[in-house]
Amino acid sequence: MKKMRRMIGQSEVQRRTSPLRIRRAAGTVLIVTIWVVLVLAGLAMVFARSVRVSAAVAANQVAALQAECIAEGALQYVVARITQAAEEEEEVAGSDNSEDYEAQEVGNGHFWILRSNLESDREFDYGLTDEAGKINLNSASLEMLQKLPGMTAELAASIIDWRDEDSDVTTGGAESEYYLLQSPNYQCKNLPLETVDEILLIKGASEELLYGEDINLNGYLDDHENDGDESEPDDNHNGRLDAGFYDYVTVYSKEANVNSDGNARINVTDTSSVSDLQTLLTEQFKEDRAIEIMIASGVSSNPSFENILQFYYRSGMTSEEFSQIADKLTASSETTLSGLVNVNTAPKEVLLCLPGLEESDAEALVSYRESNGDSPDSIAWVTEVLDEEKAVGIGSYITVRSYQYSADIICLSGNGRAYRRYRAVIDTQAGSPRVVYWRSLTHFGWPLQPEIVEALKKGQPLNSVVLSMH
Repeated sequence: MKKMRRMIGQSEVQRRTSPLRIRRAAGTVLIVTIWVVLVLAGLAMVFARSVRVSAAVAANQVAALQAECIAEGALQYVVARITQAAEEEEEVAGSDNSEDYEAQEVGNGHFWILRSNLESDREFDYGLTDEAGKINLNSASLEMLQKLPGMTAELAASIIDWRDEDSDVTTGGAESEYYLLQSPNYQCKNLPLETVDEILLIKGASEELLYGEDINLNGYLDDHENDGDESEPDDNHNGRLDAGFYDYVTVYSKEANVNSDGNARINVTDTSSVSDLQTLLTEQFKEDRAIEIMIASGVSSNPSFENILQFYYRSGMTSEEFSQIADKLTASSETTLSGLVNVNTAPKEVLLCLPGLEESDAEALVSYRESNGDSPDSIAWVTEVLDEEKAVGIGSYITVRSYQYSADIICLSGNGRAYRRYRAVIDTQAGSPRVVYWRSLTHFGWPLQPEIVEALKKGQPLNSVVLSMH
């Protein structure tokens, strides 16, 4: 029995330690090991991917923060430029150097101050925009509004009803009865517009009328704005940017009714100011000439003038004489003058909106100021271009001063990962520049050449890319 049990035990040991059995056990261990390695490798890959995503997110957040900081720096740059121009008594917008606003470096990022190029839709332009070179939606007459490019009679009438204080409906316009039937419904404001984009709330308004084909508001004919109905917007594929009237309107232009020294002007329509006027004329031209002007103008007996240009024509002064005192005169008793158009900076399309002017008149005004270099410091120069009737007709609507400027600020981080775009309006009427409007335009997408972003992403110097585009 013992021998038999020993033989059985030896057989069991041999079975357990046989090569086949050992190989099977080793194979099982190998398979389990492979699975463990695969699981660990998968976990490592997931972790690595998570780290990469977190790193990318962190980098994007840093880039976005950098772009925001660049925007703040760009705004301060604009304010400094406006302040400097005011101190040096120079024109802030219009005659400024566009290179001072193109691809300015801040740290390793850059910013641009973009403005619409109203002369060419195939070239970008940079600098500040003069808000006084536009038609003010809150003060323009119905006829002036109707002359805006792309404006409709319905929308012009509705703008009048939206901003006036009464509930009388202008022909073609709308009051609260119309807006209360909309979904959602709302009241007619019967107060001035606070922003240009507010016009989209008004009857007859649309983005197509306001912005035209320029849906990203860069003043440039992008490919998607010239491909018919292949992509937004629906354009006419005519190789030209048919923009709306956005670049020609404002709600910000206004100025104090004072002279360049900040002193109250002499009102030529006020009999109580007759002695002040005579004193001014005597100091400027001596007593005999002052008396001649006073008698010719009839200011002492019948001080009724539409504006100071009508006073000029009646007075018999030469244009040179009038230009010396024009800034010190007014025909309005208002302390603040809203919506006057700066004839030194307004484009032809805006000048055409002024009462009585035809295209040839607007072109003549633009040509005269371009050929005479320095911006005149009074409106007297328009009498050199227009006849008496037309000059007097626009005299109540024009100025040569500007106190509000807009800036389209575009900022790009150094690595090209993030960009920001803002529209700012700066008011200088109180002396120190003050930001009265700040709106993000980032959602419109990158508005400049895509090569700029690609260059920064590749680590290429931006200056060489910018220069190659000119």
